Amino acid sequence: MRDFRFPLNQTQKVRLQAALQELQDLSPKINSSATVTVADTIRVNQEDGVLKGHGTSELNGKVVATLCGVVERVNKLVYVRALRARYKPEIGDIIVGRVIEIAPKRWRLEINFSQDAVLMLSSMNLPGGIQRRRTAGDELNMRSIFEENDVICAEVRGFQHDGSLHLQARSQKYGKLEKGQLLTVPPYLVKRRKQHFHHLEQYGVDLIIGCNGFIWVGEHSEPMENDMLEDQESNKSNKKVTILEEQEQTHTPVETRQNICRIANAVRILSALGFNLSIEKVIDTAETSSNIDIKDMLGAEFCVQVAEREVQRRSTLTTKKG
Repeated sequence: MRDFRFPLNQTQKVRLQAALQELQDLSPKINSSATVTVADTIRVNQEDGVLKGHGTSELNGKVVATLCGVVERVNKLVYVRALRARYKPEIGDIIVGRVIEIAPKRWRLEINFSQDAVLMLSSMNLPGGIQRRRTAGDELNMRSIFEENDVICAEVRGFQHDGSLHLQARSQKYGKLEKGQLLTVPPYLVKRRKQHFHHLEQYGVDLIIGCNGFIWVGEHSEPMENDMLEDQESNKSNKKVTILEEQEQTHTPVETRQNICRIANAVRILSALGFNLSIEKVIDTAETSSNIDIKDMLGAEFCVQVAEREVQRRSTLTTKKG
């Protein structure tokens, strides 16, 4: 995403620069005393025994910033929060990852973090919603659940004593993701919200905005109830051939595929412009593109139109507040 570039002509370049400048002027002003760049002095009272945290250092008896960001204070601790930081997992985060290795009793996932995450066999529901102790047979059948390159949605459980990041998937809404696209955006564009699972009914598409910057856009699928899963598990041995035939016949309609591409391109545009990703902005961008072809969404003209539309939206909000 970061390397995505639009071939702008001179007129489009001027329009885009004007829109971005206006967006910067409309953005809420942050307290100048709280915003620092490298080598700026941070005002503190040394008599209070200030603790220097991340992004700070001491120089000639003064506390100076070692990176660009916003000064944060927690009791006596003073640190600088970077405006464009890497993803830092927090317990309860909804993330999307890709399986890169199957190890004993665990899967190792890439989640756009400085280290890989671990999903233990004991930290997820087995097919059929069965709640029981994991056996050696379950460990041997791990590859039938998830295999390499599978895309998975899970929840951050926390860091273990060995420093590894552990995940859990103990709900039917978590698990393997199929029939869609996996997108990668800078994690700082994704804000933590109450809801990261979205069903776009008008498009028949599921959108999962992972806190780690992995975005999943795929065909909508209803989570199966436990009773249905148990029935399917009990009859599995007698219906293996039927299930395989049904899987071969299952396909994604062309219209749904087009909707998946349209939503995915909306995410790409917003990411390229550096806008925070929210369900409202994604839907608005997709609706704006309804009168053009999907491939034209990645053109320079539509990129400029999205920026200008955002200027109008923020101008309207500023007028209402005023």
